[in-house]
Amino acid sequence: MPELRSEYLFTITVTVDALHDVGSVPLGVRHLDMLGKGHFEGPRLAGEVLPGGIDQKIFRTDGAMTPNVRLILRTDDDALIYMHYTGVRYGSPEVMDRIAAGEAVDPAEYYLRNTPYFETSSPKYDWLNRIVSVGVGRRMPDHAVYDVFQIL
Repeated sequence: MPELRSEYLFTITVTVDALHDVGSVPLGVRHLDMLGKGHFEGPRLAGEVLPGGIDQKIFRTDGAMTPNVRLILRTDDDALIYMHYTGVRYGSPEVMDRIAAGEAVDPAEYYLRNTPYFETSSPKYDWLNRIVSVGVGRRMPDHAVYDVFQIL
């Protein structure tokens, strides 16, 4: 069986400016997080996360949370990159409650992974249009952080 290999792309940090609790919907409990500024940095690209992104989270009946994120990255050399991802955050009910309450929780206590995809018209970053990546995340009281890896 072939070994799954990856290469580090960047670390991204994004703030949350506002939370809207839509409440119980057929899929679970819906929250809409309005994302603020952030930044990203790695060996092949770096820059800022533009404010105005959104995380359309659903808290599922099995205790997991599924993010659905849309945001825009602007590289240090002024290229725009659309980044979107979904994933899974899961921990014990106590851990999930602590995260929801804004407490700093050790990432070893929960699972937070996502699958970012990218779209850009920049010739320099065109390679992003054709990759699969995985983010390994941690939720902090006022921001989220993901280490993003390209799957080779």
